[in-house]
Amino acid sequence: MKSYYLTDSGRVRSHNEDSVTIVKNLTSEHLMMVADGMGGHRAGEIASSMVVTHLGSRFSNLSTIGTKFDAVNWLNENINTINTNILKYTEENPESTGMGTTIVLALLTKDFLIFGNIGDSSGFVLKQGKLHKITKDHTLVNLLVEAGEIKPEEAYNHPKKNVLMRALGTEDKQVLDIFDVETDIDAILLCSDGLTNMLTVDQIEKVLNEEELEIEEKLIKIIKKCNARGGTDNISIAYLVKDGEE
Repeated sequence: MKSYYLTDSGRVRSHNEDSVTIVKNLTSEHLMMVADGMGGHRAGEIASSMVVTHLGSRFSNLSTIGTKFDAVNWLNENINTINTNILKYTEENPESTGMGTTIVLALLTKDFLIFGNIGDSSGFVLKQGKLHKITKDHTLVNLLVEAGEIKPEEAYNHPKKNVLMRALGTEDKQVLDIFDVETDIDAILLCSDGLTNMLTVDQIEKVLNEEELEIEEKLIKIIKKCNARGGTDNISIAYLVKDGEE
């Protein structure tokens, strides 16, 4: 397997509140994560870092995550610990009021692939050259689409499309939305909304299918395209190609 991750502050934001990583445990199971932080006094980058650091360090020390059931329980237990830690940090640091973060993750073993998310960072799989979105955004606009109040094509440029309905650090208890995915895929892509707000799925897909580019070059090209279109937000991508050589 080949994997690579990259984050960029974009062209508008003064600093980067995203955190991203890909880690392996002792049996080479993979955990990929992208967290998009929010909040005052640079608190967004603290919140997103808390998620990625906590999950990453604990996962990398595991011999194995176990069964799919074990994995879901492990993820939600740790997500709740992180959520409590973010709330505690905000309580102890009033200048960080409003601090929180999204999280999207993918956990790949030889037996299963699961995605989890809270917020509007996205998870995709690439299969036979086509990019398929797995996760569902926890946004006001997505709720309106699901309720039939607006059409999907109206959501893309809706003035309230970035209003989050769920994020870590906003409620006492949080549970990941879990998506069980077949493992016969070619690649996994996770990203913050700084990517999906700048490029369409077709535009991202086109770059990922450029066979002459190495995995690192693909992500660099995608970020350059986002910045060429304005780069209005931080941009983070984690990408893992399943059927390559590590």
